[in-house]
Amino acid sequence: MNRGEREILARAAGQAMDYLAGLPRRHVGATAGADELMKLLGGPLPEHPAPPADTIDLLGRAAAEGGVVASSGPRYFGYVVGGTLPVAIAADWITTAWDQNSGIFDLGPAAATAEHIAAGWLIDLLGLPAHTSVGFPTGCAMAHLTALAAARHHVLAQAGWDMERRGLHQAPPLRILVGEQRHLTVDLALRNLGFGTDQIHVVPSDPEGRMRPDDLEHLLAAADGPAIVCAQIGDVNTGAIDPVGDICDIAHRHSAWVHVDGAFGLWAAASPTLRPLVAGTERADSWATDAHKWLNVPYDCGLVFVAHPQAHQAAMLHTRADYLPAGVPGERDPIEWVPELSRRARSLPVWAALRTLGRTGVADMIDRCCAHARSFVTQLRDLPHVRILNDAVLNQVLVRFGDDDTLTRKVIAQLQAGGVCWFGETTWDGAVAMRISVTSWRTAQADVDRTVEEIRTVLTRLTITP
Repeated sequence: MNRGEREILARAAGQAMDYLAGLPRRHVGATAGADELMKLLGGPLPEHPAPPADTIDLLGRAAAEGGVVASSGPRYFGYVVGGTLPVAIAADWITTAWDQNSGIFDLGPAAATAEHIAAGWLIDLLGLPAHTSVGFPTGCAMAHLTALAAARHHVLAQAGWDMERRGLHQAPPLRILVGEQRHLTVDLALRNLGFGTDQIHVVPSDPEGRMRPDDLEHLLAAADGPAIVCAQIGDVNTGAIDPVGDICDIAHRHSAWVHVDGAFGLWAAASPTLRPLVAGTERADSWATDAHKWLNVPYDCGLVFVAHPQAHQAAMLHTRADYLPAGVPGERDPIEWVPELSRRARSLPVWAALRTLGRTGVADMIDRCCAHARSFVTQLRDLPHVRILNDAVLNQVLVRFGDDDTLTRKVIAQLQAGGVCWFGETTWDGAVAMRISVTSWRTAQADVDRTVEEIRTVLTRLTITP
């Protein structure tokens, strides 16, 4: 590496570290619009090479001039977005420098080995069956697709149908049973797997958003044939947890596969304090979650777990080209567990985070976020014109102001514009609400207190002003 190459990498690293150091002081939301950023970053394709330093500096200006959301900062409570642990960022930088195509062991032995080790650690940490297979796709949407492909293979095979050889055309009818409050990525995965809305049967939810087991029992008993049940741990609005143990008992009596959407909520299993909330989850057949949420590693990193490795591998089977080496015992090839062939070694930051935090460090990070969510509830419910809409069992809180859609929207808009914190809008039970999601390791009690004071200030101003 020559001096110029070193200088440009050092310049980028310095810029990145300055950005991270400034996160607590940044205006949390973006302030630059599309037009401004197009002027800053756009224009015709340059005819000739430009100094690399100018390009890196332009990216720095995009952050400095409000084109970047401080979503990994301590007072971002909008979407379920984690921060990024320093060790995970560092491992991600090394991942980029190594530039391994981690699909096959031969192309990246260290990356493939770290993934194998991290997979075992995750199974242990989350209390899943020891024989569970693991994949590292881009995110929970692809984790759903992977797990549900394995489910499709398994339940159709039980019905005597070879999905991989004969396809879906003329296959036995397959029913998908989903909760009323499921996340849209479940539907996205099902559509990409060839299932239409006529095959999806919605199981009613209780007021907190949890699937009703009795209704599931009735729906499963209404017809025979292959079936897949999609349960949820961690509703994106309320954090509600389906009674997965009961769901597994019911579904398995009807020979149905149970898939669990645990995009963030599955991490409750890593906490001894919270684990009783997800009792029975280990009896499911597959699970999907995101490491870039509550494990606080960089995007993009999903995780898929399947309790039937043969079905998992059969659904993902990549026919190897002649130029690719055959699999060797003891050398795990990641392509066998995810849809992608060429893929970044996204498992390295996961390995780094788990090795650094250890079992107790992960549990403490999860528990702290939930404690901060409870602190929001305790402090906000004492303010006038505030109503908490959910039982904050995990890290999600729903708040409504003045029991009025207009006031709630005004509070959210002013909080976003103020830049001290950032919240998003949602609709729950037909009413507009502000959603609080505490997912970042950076959030401290002082950030919660400062945010509550900002809410108090905005609410006072809006309710006093005629």
